Amino acid sequence: MDDLYRAEILEHYRHPHNFGTLEHPDVVQEGSNPLCGDRLTLMLDVDEQGVVDEVAFTGRGCAISQASASMLTDRIRGLPLAEVAKIGRQDVLDELGIEISPARLKCALLSVDTLRRALEDRVAWQAETEEEPA
Repeated sequence: MDDLYRAEILEHYRHPHNFGTLEHPDVVQEGSNPLCGDRLTLMLDVDEQGVVDEVAFTGRGCAISQASASMLTDRIRGLPLAEVAKIGRQDVLDELGIEISPARLKCALLSVDTLRRALEDRVAWQAETEEEPA
């Protein structure tokens, strides 16, 4: 089963969904993992009803960080911010579907941690609030 998830991760890495920029985003947040050099810029357009209308990201990094961003952006497009606020770190790890070593945890969680910072003034996060991984 891990092979199936690995193939999906590689597909998201090679052909990331929502990769690019938005012309006039409502929200822009940069994130990085200084331990391995992963970088991510997340952009969102949020409509008047508080729904994520458009989402895009740019960045570079390992397959885990880039696939995680691709999968997360797919998931949040079209969601109200109240639903986005329920997405937790474990949800992202579950979506990746493979065992993530402690050394790669920051890579896997870069996208959701960047999303949380991007929206911290717009939503109260309802999902677990784990400590920052080491």
